[in-house]
Amino acid sequence: MADAPTSCKQAFDLMPTRFNKEAGKGLNAIYQFDLSGDGGGKWQVTIANDQCEVKEGAHPSPNITISMTAQDYLDMLAGKLNGQMAFMTGKLRIAGDMGLALKLQSLFA
Repeated sequence: MADAPTSCKQAFDLMPTRFNKEAGKGLNAIYQFDLSGDGGGKWQVTIANDQCEVKEGAHPSPNITISMTAQDYLDMLAGKLNGQMAFMTGKLRIAGDMGLALKLQSLFA
């Protein structure tokens, strides 16, 4: 990805501007990101009504929770870490609707 974010906060701040409305058409989902380590934190990304809204903090009942280190997340966004490899090697943990995980890449440019 060109101009990859340098911090997790920056990545989540940019999400709404990179949202692909066409890919998100009809989708109603709450993604919870739990990123550990330096620069990590918790973010909830709500996709509804062809919109993307990002809030800091934990959601009480997300459809999917994605857990990994902050550095691995940034490496994945920058294309240095393959999402499937991260998942298979345990660097990326997913709880909830796996279909939403597979859709994530198409939702953001």
